[in-house]
Order: sequence, then structure tokens, then C-alpha cells
Amino acid sequence: MKVDVLLGLQWGDEGKGKLVDVLTPKYDIIARFQGGPNAGHTLEFDGIKHVLHTIPSGIFHQGTINVVGNGVVIDPIIFKKEIDALHKLGVDVSKNLFLSRRAHLIMPSHRLLDAASEAEKGRNKIGSTLKGIGPTYMDKTGRNGLRIGDIFEADFKERYDRLVKKHERMLDFHNFEYDLSAHEPEWFESIELLRSLNVIDSEHYLNQQLAQGKRILAEGAQGSLLDIDFGSYPFVTSSNTITAGACTGLGIAPNRIGEVIGIFKAYCTRVGSGPFPTELLDEVGEQLRASGHEFGATIGRPRRCGWIDLPALRYAIMINGVTQLNMTKADVLGDFDEIKVCTHYLYKGEKIDYLPYSIDPDQVTPVFTSVPGWKCDLTGISSTDQFPEALENYVQYLERELRVPVTVVSVGPDRTQTIMREQVTV
Repeated sequence: MKVDVLLGLQWGDEGKGKLVDVLTPKYDIIARFQGGPNAGHTLEFDGIKHVLHTIPSGIFHQGTINVVGNGVVIDPIIFKKEIDALHKLGVDVSKNLFLSRRAHLIMPSHRLLDAASEAEKGRNKIGSTLKGIGPTYMDKTGRNGLRIGDIFEADFKERYDRLVKKHERMLDFHNFEYDLSAHEPEWFESIELLRSLNVIDSEHYLNQQLAQGKRILAEGAQGSLLDIDFGSYPFVTSSNTITAGACTGLGIAPNRIGEVIGIFKAYCTRVGSGPFPTELLDEVGEQLRASGHEFGATIGRPRRCGWIDLPALRYAIMINGVTQLNMTKADVLGDFDEIKVCTHYLYKGEKIDYLPYSIDPDQVTPVFTSVPGWKCDLTGISSTDQFPEALENYVQYLERELRVPVTVVSVGPDRTQTIMREQVTV
């Protein structure tokens, strides 16, 4: 068997959580492979909206195992709150939620370091969610971090104290005022919950399940254009959000990757700082934000909005090896007479159709073409037979330009508002 991968192709917020939830019945295991509680995966069904930050989006399907992989960083406090919220909905995680022993812990001092670093940048802020993600990954690569497996060791508190002392020296260097003691009691209480959960050697578990013929879907967080290596650096996240990250974040060999499902919005959004070639700073951008309810699921920040960007999508498809595309939020464009598509960039006097090293505004000018809008409400349709002609033409146009089939079109936030254009083979 192969591990299929589902990930975002833009700057995050593409609708990965919803699509994972929809596809979960086809899989035995959903495995999150990177990121942390800076993610906000929104699922909507039965009239209730759910936002998951660390727990995989297959958790509402009782027959499916959900694994938090070694590439994820976990804030025990946020994790406990997620579990408490699930319990209130009658979801028992005791049998179908597993945590990797190798996943790293976000400490209260990591969040303080995140805030201190962002404050020091002033106008050059990267737009961090201030969840402590970056400092935790820094400790991971610096070989200082605490992992889930450490909480079972007799000297765990001593390890914690040593790392805190290092962080306090760094905070003092930043001249940052803080009160760490106000956050520690809740953190250690949440550690006790982690000790009660199913903690496993996830790399062995997942490979054993593959050998037994189990179907696994790897769930990514953030988006490909926020990848630490291939995104719009330095305005990126701290992990590898692309397909390769599924290998290192789960312990899966590259030759075990199967389908790569790339999720993209019918337009484009971005949260936080950083270049955004197709951004709309006018009433059209405001209309997209209002119609699409474009506010971050994690901290509620308004998202920057713009037209779809084909050079950026081609790039994301290339570095991920995407085999099928899922388009979300087609319904949001139902109010527009015409829709613009960025087909090329003007870059240093040359017209190009790929993502260059720099996409800063002084380097890149988007080149647009226009296609007809569908000017109707899509939220009630249930099959491709009901697609307005202009929507079908838009999808086919994107397929021709991107050279990858669009197998799913989402026409609303609910799991039922998901149209399969062709049977997805998994």
C-alpha cells in the first residue's frame, strides 16, 4: 500500500480540514505530519462548526485511527482544550487518537520567545501566530527540545528546568517583560493528560499498518507557499509543508507515497506579512473577504484576498508532485460578473509563467486574463450536472493550464457541499 498525501497549494487556509473529513471514510488512518496549533482546520457538519489545531481532521469518524506524527509540535494546553471540546461533542479519543513519542513539546517559554522575537522585528514582523511554533522548531534543530517521550522519564522536570533557564537568558537579552509562572501550572496539568493518551513509536506503527494493507492519508498544515525551504522566505512557517515533509514527519519512505492531493481556493488568500502578487487592496478584495468569511480560524485575523495565481500554483504542483486537485470556495465567486486569473508575471522586464526567487512587489507584476463568472448561488447543488456552464469552463481552463485533473469542487463549508467531478481512486 501507499500513503496518500493531502496538502495546501497556496498560503494556507485552502480548506484542508474539510476535505480530509470528507475523504476519511476511504482511509483507515489519518496522520498529521507537520506544524502545530498555528493551524486551524475547520470542519462543518450537522449545523456545527468545528476548528481543530493539532488533532487530525479524521477524528469525528470513530472507525478511523488518527495519528499526530513526529513532525508536529504540540502545545499541551491547546491539545487538552481540543480534547475537552471533543468530549463535549461525545467524541471519545481514547481508542482512535495516537501521539508520536518523537513529537516535540511547545513550552510556555517558547510562546514568550515567539512574542519577544516578533515584537523586536517591529515593522518587519513575519506575521507569527505567537503560538511558540518557531522557537520550538529552533530547539528541535538545535538539539535542545523536549519530546513527548520525555514526559515519561524520571528526570523530565529537570530537563524542563534546564531548557527554561536557557529561554530566560534569551528573554533577558531581548529585554522582554514576562511572567512565566502564570502559565506553568496549566501546562503541567495538561502534561498529565498527555501521559494518559496513546503514545506510540509512530514510524514503526505506520509502516506496520502499511505492511498489513491499511490505507493512510497524510494531512498537511499551512500551505506549500509557506514551506520553510520553498515558500516566500522569510515570511514562512517553521516546517516543511510539502510532500517531502510527510516522509520526514511520519517516518515514511519516499517510495511509499501514492496520490498527492493538492487543495487550492478558487481565488487566493494570505494571513500575515509577506509578498502576495495578486492581492486586491480595493473593494473587490473586501468583497472576497466578506463573501468568503476570510478570517483566520486560529486567531481571527482578517485574511488578505486576491485573484488566483497560476504561476504560484504551477510551482506548488511541481515541488509536491501533485496528482489531483481539489478546488474549494467556488461558491464565493458567485457574485462576480467576471473573474480574473493571473497567468504570468512581469519579472525584471521578462514575461514568465513560473514562481521566481523573489516575488516582492518591486520585482513582480502580475499579468491577468479575465473569464466569465457564473453569477449564481452554488451552495445548493449536489452534482456536476448542476454546474453552470461558466463554472465548468473555469475548472476545465484551470485543468488545461495546470495539467492536473480537478477531481473535487467544494461549493460551501459543510461536508455535504462537496462535488466529486470524477471518482477519486485511493
